Amino acid sequence: MNLKNIHNVYFVGIGGIGMSALARYFKSTGKNVAGYDRVSTPITKSLVEIGIQIHFEDAVSNIEEVYKNTNKTLVIYTPAVPKDHSELNYFLNAGFKVLKRSEILGEITKNSTCLAVAGTHGKTTTSTILGHILKEANTNATSFLGGISENYNSNLILGGNEISVVEADEFDRSFLKLSPNIACITSMDADHLDIYGNASELEASFNEFASKVSDILIVKKGLPVKGLTYGINEEADFDAKNLRIENGEYVFDIKTPTEFVKGIKTTLPGKHNVLNTVAALAMANNFGVPILVIAKALLTFKGIRRRFSYRIKTDSLVLIDDYAHHPTEINAVVDAVKEMYPAKNVLGVFQPHLYSRTNDFVEDFATSLAKFDELLLLDIYPARELPVEGVTSAWLLDKIKLEKKQLVTKNNVVAKIIESNAQVIVMIGAGDIGELIFKVKDSLTVEN
Repeated sequence: MNLKNIHNVYFVGIGGIGMSALARYFKSTGKNVAGYDRVSTPITKSLVEIGIQIHFEDAVSNIEEVYKNTNKTLVIYTPAVPKDHSELNYFLNAGFKVLKRSEILGEITKNSTCLAVAGTHGKTTTSTILGHILKEANTNATSFLGGISENYNSNLILGGNEISVVEADEFDRSFLKLSPNIACITSMDADHLDIYGNASELEASFNEFASKVSDILIVKKGLPVKGLTYGINEEADFDAKNLRIENGEYVFDIKTPTEFVKGIKTTLPGKHNVLNTVAALAMANNFGVPILVIAKALLTFKGIRRRFSYRIKTDSLVLIDDYAHHPTEINAVVDAVKEMYPAKNVLGVFQPHLYSRTNDFVEDFATSLAKFDELLLLDIYPARELPVEGVTSAWLLDKIKLEKKQLVTKNNVVAKIIESNAQVIVMIGAGDIGELIFKVKDSLTVEN
């Protein structure tokens, strides 16, 4: 497919984090861009601000005539859109070129030097750090991110067409559409079992992805995939040594296959983010960026929205917003919070994401959520799924061994948070809890 012949790009599900990055990209290249999404969000509003037309009712009549030209219009959709979506079915039945997000990402990146970050956790942070390093190193890379970078206030870091940074998403086996030159795998924990069926199928898919990497593969030490390794004090090829906290920041020395450099700093909290930083460092270094240039870039990295994002940070009250939606991610967040605020009462507010994930990992969720001092549990966010009988937040709550725990609704959660008097509040989940955080912040600011 020759993208130069495409004049119009229409997105079905334009508000998704990966979809919106592509929409920004095509808008920047001079294409006409429009699309549909289910609800208006800060992401869709930011797209409208740059001239992208978006509507929120699924109706073919809402599609402008300019996008009904089969020869000049490319249609991109997300697998999260239901199969009976009328606009998607119109395009499919009328002979349009209709591609999944992963397929078009593969098209965009196949003629570039592609650096891809795979893994069930850590993709967004690692790829955003990597994109920032390459930007600071003047490599002219374009980075497609799965989160909003605080440095660029965007999920797209625009550069040239010669180098691309992408998240290699294992959901729906999307990452098998990519042809990476340099890649890393951060983790291979069981997830998306509604797609894969079991953990061994997921592992097989990661191995297939690894086989597609043409030049260099970098993997977290201990994963069952061959490649250069990274870790923290693990005798890895890229090994963070002498890890310590100085003035609220992690500092470590880095051993690479060719050198040893002292005093690398990262402002991100949590040891999991040290690992993400080392992974990005290893990728950038293998691409040819010197360690000292990488170290300088890390000093100016501000993080990713909804990845341990401070919404309130005072001596008396801390409000943290995080995307964590898998037990492993929740463990990482709680461990980081407890390390930073060991003497303070920590309240967790969690919105489970997907009935299938809740069902698959209910015991692991119960264990990780019990690490909080108090817990407020919202209803399950369904996303693309229909309810599963017996799989509810009440069922999950019953399994959590914690004295101070209760079910809450979106209507009463603010009052319950204020009622708890916790000094550290952590709101986590991949659903619309990310929108709820602003209401909580405003109420807590008034209250205090």
